[in-house]
Parts: sequence; structure tokens; C-alpha cells
Amino acid sequence: MADHPVLIEVRSGYRILTLNRPERLNAFNEDMHRALARALAEAESDPSCRALLLTGAGRAFCSGQDLSERLPRDGKMPMVGPALEHFYNPLVRKLRELPFPVVAAVNGVAAGAGCNVALACDIVLAARSASFIQSFAKIGLIPDSGGTWILPRLVGQARARGLVLLAEPLAAEQAESWGLIWKAVDDDRLMAEAERLCARFASAPTLALGLAKRALDESEHNGLAAQLDLECELQRRAGAAGDYAEGVRAFIEKRPPVFTGRKDGP
Repeated sequence: MADHPVLIEVRSGYRILTLNRPERLNAFNEDMHRALARALAEAESDPSCRALLLTGAGRAFCSGQDLSERLPRDGKMPMVGPALEHFYNPLVRKLRELPFPVVAAVNGVAAGAGCNVALACDIVLAARSASFIQSFAKIGLIPDSGGTWILPRLVGQARARGLVLLAEPLAAEQAESWGLIWKAVDDDRLMAEAERLCARFASAPTLALGLAKRALDESEHNGLAAQLDLECELQRRAGAAGDYAEGVRAFIEKRPPVFTGRKDGP
């Protein structure tokens, strides 16, 4: 397994996926993309999986695209578009659309597409020594993997433009203070904190959390009237599930709820 590009650990109620090309700072190549896509599909199809933790092996989270795959061939640079269409865009969509929370544990540098893949997760924890870099301008590209969409929504236009145009690293603690990530934690506490969150999500009302993810994403383009209609539609689904009935019973009985994450009613 040491040479597998994505390591998978199955825990009680969640999975840990580790990008595993530490000698290349976990840079994406085609093998890693395909392995990660399979791992995400397997997690989604597993009814016992109610959360996901994404991290990197070694001293980096992910340094973005492996540029050794972008060297000229026969005097021509390979096209960038196909990699976005076939790998990066489906990856970001999948992370946003998974019906359960995804936690990113950023253990080191997150650069380029690696930065934006981390930011596509629902909750981003970072080691204090970690940093986030929109490094695209250094090689003559624009941010991709959702970067131009998510950055202004997280930190506003002024800071997004500075991050993009200057391509300077942003330290984890500054990223937290700007609202780019959820929290910066001590390096030696990163994985314990991330696993604590995933264990919490593994006993949460999974359907409701997945519906909440969808509502938050759609709020970015909906007007108030459309969002109110969407909330009504999604709340009907949540209210018909067994976890809602259990939550109400637990509240009345003054005890912790025992959520199953199932979609069926009581």
C-alpha cells in the first residue's frame, strides 16, 4: 500500500483518505486522480460511511498538479483543458455533492489546485505550520478547481484578488482570521481534531447535513424567494426522516439523540 496514490482507512462511521505521493508533495497525476475518484465513489456507496477525512502524507497536503506531466511533447505544451474536464472539475463537484460532511486536514502546504480542493471540503482544519497558495500566476495560469468561485465567497473580492494576483503564501492562522478556513490547530493535534469531528459527524443526522450542504451551495445563486422555496422542499425531506422524529423524542425525554442517518421515516 505504500506506493498506492491514495490510502484508505475505514473507521467506525467514516473514512480517511490520504493523498500518498509524499516524494512529490502529493501532487496530482492521473493515477492519483483515478484512485481518489474511486475512493470517493466507494465512500458514497457505503451506507455506513457518514463522513470523510481528506489529508496528505508527509509534509504537504497537496502541491497541485504534477508539472512533470506538463512538459512539452514534440515541441508543444500539452493542453490544460482536458485535465480540468476529466479530473479536477468532477473532483470538486463530487466533494461538494457528497451527502455527508467532508473534513480536510491540511497538514502542510496546499498549493494551486491542492489549495482549492481543500477549500472545496466542508470543514477545513489546518496545522499552524501549513500554508495556502494560489500559485497559478507563477506559471502563467488562472486559478482553477473552483478557486475563482470559492475565494471571493470566503474572503471577499479584495483579499481574493490579492491571493490570486500576488500568488503569495497565506499562513494557516491568517487563513483562519480571514475566514478562509474553519480553524488552525497545533500540528500535533491536527489529525486528532479532524478525527474527532468525523466521529461526531458519524453519529449525526446525516441526511439533514447533506441537505444543508445543498442548501448552502444553492444559496450562492438563489434569490430569497427561490431559497425559501428550496428550504421548504428540503425541510420536508428532513422532516420525513427517522432522525427528525428521534431528535424530537430525545429533546422531550432530555437525553442525547441516537441518529441513524437513514432516509426512512420513523
